Amino acid sequence: MRRRASLVLLAFAVFFAALAPLLRWYAYPRLAKIPPSEYQTAVLEASPATLLDYGTMQPRKVSKVSIVQTLRGNVPAAEKTGKATGRDVVVWDALSYVAGPDGKMVSKIPERYVFDAHSQDPVHAGGEHVDGDAVRRDGIEFKWPFLTEKRDYRYFDAQTRTSAPIHYKGTQNFRGLKVYYFEQTIPWTKVALPKTMPVEGVTPETVRKAGTSRWYSTKRMFWVEPTTGAPVNGQEIHKEELRGGTLLGDRDRVTVFSGHVKMREDYIRHTVDMVKSQRQLVLLLTAYLPWGFLILGLALLALALLLEARGRAARPPAAPAAPTPMSVAGHSV
Repeated sequence: MRRRASLVLLAFAVFFAALAPLLRWYAYPRLAKIPPSEYQTAVLEASPATLLDYGTMQPRKVSKVSIVQTLRGNVPAAEKTGKATGRDVVVWDALSYVAGPDGKMVSKIPERYVFDAHSQDPVHAGGEHVDGDAVRRDGIEFKWPFLTEKRDYRYFDAQTRTSAPIHYKGTQNFRGLKVYYFEQTIPWTKVALPKTMPVEGVTPETVRKAGTSRWYSTKRMFWVEPTTGAPVNGQEIHKEELRGGTLLGDRDRVTVFSGHVKMREDYIRHTVDMVKSQRQLVLLLTAYLPWGFLILGLALLALALLLEARGRAARPPAAPAAPTPMSVAGHSV
């Protein structure tokens, strides 16, 4: 009976020991992915800030500038692109809406971001754009990969329509979470004018005809929870200028916007709570279950060997065989 029990335990030990690496290296890469119907909203504020008054073409100090960033999963577009590429694809339709202290629009920039649901790598299948301009992203945007590493990544900048390194600067503790801190600095760069201008009757074409161009610089900061790859906080020291042309009179440049943009406190709390719950799901597949099954397999193996050893020790020694009588000349001896 003990031998049968030890064989059953040995079978389960092999099963769980084999299941551990399968969960980590086979199931996890296929199960961990961004859902195509994801919807997120974040509100950031620069308080105080400098904002251009287009009526007087003079920069003025304002109490607050708000930036509402929305990411909406486009399921039909994701399914269409997924069929064309044979991959799990996510399509995010994003909008960055900037409003002044009176709530009036300062700018709005729509984007479409197409990426692999598992790796977060861009998928170049058409439709990628920033403010209607077709782009080809290189690197990540909005979200880091699952199991983010302590290294630099390439991060796409929507204003310049280019990618540049975003540097890992160290590990910190943020609201009870271990996070990786990243920084990216974009030097002063000439960038496109928004398609939608804040003044009625003024278009990008009229500004260009006046010989005026838009320039931009920013220092971008992210605090990323490495298990999920989700930023739990983000800030930018953001500057924009108009330079040259007849619109500025005798001035070489004028500030359009300047401020330290920070995520609003209620959205930070909401994001941290959401990431804490999602983090457990990723850890379940990458750590808790694989290590648990491996330890369970080793424990069952040890128990099987123990039962086998006790079974061998408990068996009585075999009795010696009775001697066979020998016959000599027809007589038994």
